[in-house]
Amino acid sequence: MVTLEEVAGLLKKPSDIEKTQVSRAPSSYKPLDSFFLKKDRSYKQQFADTYFLRLVTIKPAVEKIAAETWSGTVIGGETAKKVDRVLDIRQGELCWVSGTVYMDMPLKPNILEDVSKDRWISAPITTDRYYSEDGQDQVLLEDDSGRVRLVGNVLKSVHLVTGCIIAVMGTENINGEIEVIDIKFPDLAPQPQRWTLTKPPTISGGGGHAKGKTQAWDEDEEMMDSPSPLKGNKGNKIAIVSGLCFSGTDPSYALELDLLHEYLLGEALDQNTQREELAKISRLIIAGNSISTTSATDNRTQVGGQSNGQQKPPAPSTKKYGYDSSSYNPLPSQLLDEFLSELLPCMPVTLLPGAQDPANASYPQQPIHVAMFPRSRSWCAPPSLAGPGSKAEAGWLDNSTNPWEAEVDGWRFLGTGGQNVDDVFKYVESEDRLGMMEAMCRWRCIAPTAPDTLWSYPFQDNDPFVMKTTPHVYFIGCQPEFSTKVIHGPEGQVVRLVTVPSFAETKELVLIDTETLEVSRVKIATS
Repeated sequence: MVTLEEVAGLLKKPSDIEKTQVSRAPSSYKPLDSFFLKKDRSYKQQFADTYFLRLVTIKPAVEKIAAETWSGTVIGGETAKKVDRVLDIRQGELCWVSGTVYMDMPLKPNILEDVSKDRWISAPITTDRYYSEDGQDQVLLEDDSGRVRLVGNVLKSVHLVTGCIIAVMGTENINGEIEVIDIKFPDLAPQPQRWTLTKPPTISGGGGHAKGKTQAWDEDEEMMDSPSPLKGNKGNKIAIVSGLCFSGTDPSYALELDLLHEYLLGEALDQNTQREELAKISRLIIAGNSISTTSATDNRTQVGGQSNGQQKPPAPSTKKYGYDSSSYNPLPSQLLDEFLSELLPCMPVTLLPGAQDPANASYPQQPIHVAMFPRSRSWCAPPSLAGPGSKAEAGWLDNSTNPWEAEVDGWRFLGTGGQNVDDVFKYVESEDRLGMMEAMCRWRCIAPTAPDTLWSYPFQDNDPFVMKTTPHVYFIGCQPEFSTKVIHGPEGQVVRLVTVPSFAETKELVLIDTETLEVSRVKIATS
């Protein structure tokens, strides 16, 4: 039997309890309005102008590399010469020419065929792959004069998709095709120095603090690709997560989301870990697919109207056309809003829309409307600062576009919700998504298949998908698995590539060190 005196000896006075307050690391942040569209935008113009604009923008870069490489090249006693247009190529002459790649693939969606058959689609057609293994796919090179088919074994050694700008050297055969000997790409664009748009922070503390609450969960944190692009001391962390897929229909997954929430708030693990690791997470980036499109199944049984022990069958539903308000489920957006509202007092959040989120389907996706976040929208920037061209300063909740570009802690970040890589994946016979990301950087275009198979706005004056500068970090959200590597450019450019897995599938988030750009992976598990 325990006496009152023994119990009193186990108690401590409130003044004796150790009080700790951990300050969260600050985040220097400057978003760019590269992918914002005008409010008075029109869709009446032709999409062909986008390809012409892209060719005019990237062609000088690829022709410069081609001229430096192939100038004076002699093969079979013949010197390679430049040809300005693809239709000016003459049979048997060794030459080189630049243009836009077009992939003629029978399995690729054809909007003209849909129109001719009087078929109307309200969303992009989803196909697993466009390429065929029977050799029916053709690679064409086009410019403002026409098209010519490319053939040769060298085409099998590189990734090519519709919309990328290349230069090829070869000769025309008797079939009017170019036998390709070599291919050149524009390669990486110039890379800005660190702290180009912002200044290093001079303070050492930030808002919010972590509480000493420990949760029973498993952390699997691994340093990946440890040879970092920049050597130096460890810095703060930028957390990136994608595919949260709030639905409210899976209790076990709701628990894992709660654990993620507590980890980001700093309420998980012991006080030393909170101070040394969790407090260093200065910003959270949510890269697409925050809301699940899976609808909950109504399992309610009908109580009344039974006869002879049999349940009365439900009345047949009336077929409705157009918008059906009864089918709308507000729970996913409410759960996301609650998740954000509890995080925002502690850390800033950047939110990118994805393919499943309530935003426009065409690229670039515009920010999710703030009406979806009644509890969190007070953390957004004021309306006077939220428009394109006038965004002098971001709110604590940066409700951004997809793709998204910003300077974070001095580094140039570029990220998407994953649709651009998912579409390129359908063109090539490869599972290497990092290789596709590297190809995009060397093509200087983050969405080359737009507007052919990736729906996009018909730009007339400027193609924002052209990479005018090379980022330091390029990440893609909603991917099947985590991977990362570092690529280098001819002028000393260094780019960290990261594929961010869907949290709903892998229960993983990514941390990027703000000094070394090293990448670590954190796994949330309930068992």
